[in-house]
Amino acid sequence: MIRLLIVDDHEMVRAGLRALLGRERDIEVAGEARSQAEAIAESDRLQPDVVLMDLRLPDGSGVDACREILSRQPRTRVLFLTSYAEELAGMSTVLAGATGYLLKDIGYESLVGAIRTAAEGKLVIDPTVADAIARRCTTAPALSKQECRVLALVVEGKTNKQIGVELGLSEKTVRNYLSNAFQKLGVTRRSQAAVIFSGGAR
Repeated sequence: MIRLLIVDDHEMVRAGLRALLGRERDIEVAGEARSQAEAIAESDRLQPDVVLMDLRLPDGSGVDACREILSRQPRTRVLFLTSYAEELAGMSTVLAGATGYLLKDIGYESLVGAIRTAAEGKLVIDPTVADAIARRCTTAPALSKQECRVLALVVEGKTNKQIGVELGLSEKTVRNYLSNAFQKLGVTRRSQAAVIFSGGAR
């Protein structure tokens, strides 16, 4: 049985998902949450196998909720279900440790299959953003995985201190990663790096 936590700020979306997914023999909708704070609290309380997470929540980002949930419950899988087909958003969720990124126009059977796949720990990415996410880190000039993580947080507007806290690094180490990334990208400022990394300019 897959224990599922549904996180979405729209009551009708939560109700619809609960009604549909509740028909599956191997999926139990263990709870619901409508905000980042509730998602973290309910994840602590319920310890679900899969969290079906919206990207944008009233009190913050689903990406931040994902990071916090996984830091507390590393065996939980977070599967994003969103209306936003954004390359950067998809990449940010994956770098935050999410198991998948799906769009809300997905068919019911495909959603059920994705939940089952996520519960097994396998990555599930909507094809409209999958190729772009893969290209971002593979075509960037020799950026390491950690440099990609740091730059993704720079794009989100995080300070070096905030990045250090989220990734468990000292500010000095964050500065070193940024310095190396800037050199590889041929820039001198974090704003330039953010533009290049997010695909705003080439």
